[in-house]
Amino acid sequence: MSYFLLALKNFAVFSGRARRKEYWMFILFYLIFSIALTIVDQILGSVFLSLIFSLVLLIPSISLTARRLHDTGRSGWWQLIVLIPLVGAIVMLVFLVQDSHEDNIYGANPKGIKAGVTV
Repeated sequence: MSYFLLALKNFAVFSGRARRKEYWMFILFYLIFSIALTIVDQILGSVFLSLIFSLVLLIPSISLTARRLHDTGRSGWWQLIVLIPLVGAIVMLVFLVQDSHEDNIYGANPKGIKAGVTV
């Protein structure tokens, strides 16, 4: 849950890097909350809760994905590849599951930073 809150705290930070765990934990909690709100919407006969939830988390999702791509050594603009039908989503998934690269132009490797000490 702390990763979800961290992404919300850094909702408009498009610089820096995000580890794989941070990204996928955010996605996990996003899906859990989205499914729960969809069920509540079905019970109430509306679509407003899940729609508002999706709109509120649009910018944090984009910024976290940009930071995740930075961690793999790519620009955040690579997110636009999902606009290519089928192939774009597959390529994006491959980019997102790759391991962190060493220090790059986007900052230090977040795996090497433990309690303020660079390893």
